Order: sequence, then C-alpha cells, then structure tokens
Amino acid sequence: MELKTLVIIPAYNEALNIEKVVGDIQKNASNIEYIIVNDGSKDNTLEVLQKNKYNYIDSICNQGLFGAVQTGFKYALEHGYDIAIQFDGDGQHSAKYIYQLIKSIENGNDIAIGSRFVAKKKPWSARMLGSRLISFCIKCMTGKTINDPTSGFRAYNKKCILDYALDMNNPPEPDTLVYMLKKGRIIEEIQVSMNEREFGESYLNLANTIKYMSRMIISIFLIQPFRKR
Repeated sequence: MELKTLVIIPAYNEALNIEKVVGDIQKNASNIEYIIVNDGSKDNTLEVLQKNKYNYIDSICNQGLFGAVQTGFKYALEHGYDIAIQFDGDGQHSAKYIYQLIKSIENGNDIAIGSRFVAKKKPWSARMLGSRLISFCIKCMTGKTINDPTSGFRAYNKKCILDYALDMNNPPEPDTLVYMLKKGRIIEEIQVSMNEREFGESYLNLANTIKYMSRMIISIFLIQPFRKR
C-alpha cells in the first residue's frame, strides 16, 4: 500500500524563491501533496501563494522555524499522513530526492535525512566546523554517526509525526536527534546534493551561529539524554 505523504514547506520572506520550490516539487514529485506554512512573512510571500493558488497555511505572526514546521506536522497528523517531509522554502533542497527519502521510510526507518555527506566527504572548511562539532557531540551521546545533522531535508514516519506535532520540547533541530535515537528511533542518511540559495539571506550570521551552536551543544549534553521517553 502506498504511504500517504506530505511535504511541509516552512516559508518566511520567500516570495522570490517559493515559485521555484513548488515548481520543483510539481516536476519531480508530482503525485506528492505539499503544504506551505507562511510564517508571518513581511514581504509579499502571501500574495505569491494566493496568486498561484498554492496549498498553504497562513500564520498571523512569525513563529520561527520550529513553530512553522510543527504547524505542518499538526496538519499531517490531523489529515492522516503516513510520512511527512520537511523541505526548505529557500530552494536549497531538490525534490528529485523525495522518493528516495520515502523509500527509506518504507524500508522501516523512522527518520531519513537528506545528507550531503554519505558518499561524499565533509570539507574541512570554517562553514562545516559547526556541523562537525554537532556530529561529534551526537556520536559522544548516542554512539551513532550523523554525518549531516544540520540538514533540514528530512522524512519522518507516522510515529515521528506524532512526536514532533504534539511535543513543544521537540523542535526538528540537530539536538533532538539525540532524543529520537535514545527513544529507539532508527535514522538513515540518504546522499543528496543541495543548491545555493538564490535570493534572500540566511538568518545564521556569525552572532546567530555562535548562539545556535552553544544552544545545540548544551542541549545535546545536558537536556536531550535526560528527557522522559
């Protein structure tokens, strides 16, 4: 039986990117349903969604990535989806890999991560220093190697949809992979390639990167391993 799948696309100020993102899904995963969560965008993202008659949920205020993605998980839970796929609204993810992530879930994995570093080596660059550090921390706490923990291109099965939809302490971030592994969830990484963002800017400037890394490391060592499972 084919598993009912939903692609969740969080979008904040992605008016210049969202048409390309949806077009990619419609071209490369045409039979997969999607929902865009407009996360209180201050640009004309909403107008673009309305003009194209896309499937979307409009948030009145900016909830942040966690709030936007969790809104999508709640939608998936309420509408009986078997698989939810987190897919960025900035054009960096490629829909041609969606079916590979679905196949991984069909094969019995709980989470499938679209990873840049399964068959390819992670570069020794300043940009990848944070990713290497998070991978090391996850390995220390779980014994499991996650090569691309910061990848936001992920597929989740029905059990994980429930985990992420209803738990306010369970954002889809690298640190909660520790919690999921401790909970016995099986994670597989699938080799993908990612695109560079064409329009807009990432929120992860130097100051935000330092704050983000500090929060992830504290959570991995001091919070996630001790959460009630």
